[in-house]
Amino acid sequence: MTQPQEQGSPIESVDRALQVLTTLAEAGPRGLVLADLAARLGVHKTTVHRTLAALRHRDFVTQDPGGAYALGGASVALGETYLAGDNLAVLLHPALVALSKDVAELVHLGVLVGTEVVYLDKVEPDRPVRVWSQVGRTIPAARTALGRALLAFRGTDRVALAGYAGPGDAARVWDALESARATGRAVENQENEPGIGCVAVPVLRGGVPVAAVSVTAPVERLDDERVVEVHERMRAVLPPLLPAGLHLPA
Repeated sequence: MTQPQEQGSPIESVDRALQVLTTLAEAGPRGLVLADLAARLGVHKTTVHRTLAALRHRDFVTQDPGGAYALGGASVALGETYLAGDNLAVLLHPALVALSKDVAELVHLGVLVGTEVVYLDKVEPDRPVRVWSQVGRTIPAARTALGRALLAFRGTDRVALAGYAGPGDAARVWDALESARATGRAVENQENEPGIGCVAVPVLRGGVPVAAVSVTAPVERLDDERVVEVHERMRAVLPPLLPAGLHLPA
């Protein structure tokens, strides 16, 4: 049986521009010179040069003094805008709903703004004993599992940590960050609110955290064994529902 042939792009010039951007993204910040880019695409250099000129006009491509082409600011800004706070809350909401249903606990989405974590979204469980929280609330990052997950995977060192934790808390918070880096999860135990515990994981893009997701519960429902169990459920439930390009720590 004859297989149907793949149809070509309806607009060849647009398709070529997208191929150029994809190839430059794969090449990384060092970029590619025209000859190498044309060779990878299998397209004549003159044709690729015209495409690059159009992309440079809109800052989707830049060229360094040595002649190499790389992604420009406009290309990078597309991803940043797509994953901005309001969009991120919408994109990740189905994952939060699924996780809350799976573990039957309150789930939060947070981002780091300055030295504080901002709650972007929350999903409450259908159970009688709940934990109060509010979207838009800000809390010092060092005190929260959400903030610790973000700080740990941002590569925060002891010097930078001084801007987030006071001298009396720095050693304890540093230990929490080291543990988060080792286990892939951050925890808090009544450090932000009496009787409340929390476990969080960072949501990464290219190894850099863009947000964190947490499960919050009364401490009697979140002992050490339950923390491990909840983390396993987060690793099972969240990844299939994350937008393309986002992932949890390995």
